[in-house]
Amino acid sequence: MKEARYFYVPNAAMETALPAEEAIHATRVLRLKEGDELFLMDGEGYFYRAEVALATPKKCLYTIKETLRQELAWRGKIYLAIAPTKDMGRIEWMTEKATEIGFDEITFLDCKFSERKTLRTDRIEKIVISAVKQSRKGWKPVVNSMTPFHSFIEKHSNNGRKYICHCYQEIPRADFFTAITQEESSPTGEDITVLVGPEGDFSIDEVRFALEHGFESVTLGNSRLRTETAGLSAVMMSQLARRM
Repeated sequence: MKEARYFYVPNAAMETALPAEEAIHATRVLRLKEGDELFLMDGEGYFYRAEVALATPKKCLYTIKETLRQELAWRGKIYLAIAPTKDMGRIEWMTEKATEIGFDEITFLDCKFSERKTLRTDRIEKIVISAVKQSRKGWKPVVNSMTPFHSFIEKHSNNGRKYICHCYQEIPRADFFTAITQEESSPTGEDITVLVGPEGDFSIDEVRFALEHGFESVTLGNSRLRTETAGLSAVMMSQLARRM
C-alpha cells in the first residue's frame, strides 16, 4: 500500500494546480503521474482527496475527489509570543516542534534584552508548513513578524487569559499549568496567550507593564529553562489543558 502524499495548498478548493514548489516535489521527487492519488491541506480545517490530472516537470494539476473536514483537536486558541534566540536554529527547532504538538499563532517579540532584533518570517513559514504536513494538522499556525514588546502588549486583544512567564522572585508568580487547568479560574474552552522572554528574561519593567495590561504572572516550574525549551513547554502545557 502506497503512503499517502500530502501537499499544502492554500485555497485548495478554488485552485486546480499545486503551488510551484509543491509541484516540483510531486513530479520530480515523488514522480507522481496522471491518475495518482494525493491529499491536499488548505491549512484552514480541510483536507482534500485528489487525483493528479496532469503532471509535467514544473506543473501538477489535480482534480478533487473528496472533501474531508477536520475535527478540532483542542479547545480555544493557543497563542505563543516569544523572543527569538540569537541562534536561529534553536527557535526554528522550537517552532517546528510546537507546530507538531499543536498551537494556533506565534509572534516574535523584540524585548529590552533580546539577542536578536530581526527575523526572516518566510523561513519560519516554510518550517511551519513542513511540520503541518508531517503531523497532519488541519490548521496552519499563523506566523507574525517581529513586534516590539510594548506594542504587542498594548495591541493584543485575544479573548481568554493572558500570561507572562518570568523569573523575578520579587513578583508573585502562579504555576502556569495549575492556572490553566483549574476549571473555576480558566474554563476549558478559553483562549491562552503566553509570553516567553529572551535568554536574559524580560526586564522587570516589561513584566510590570504586562501586568498593568491584564497579563498574569506565572512560572513554568522550578528549573530555569532556555528560551526555546520554555516556549515548547508552554505550548505542551496548553495542549494538555485544552486537548479534546
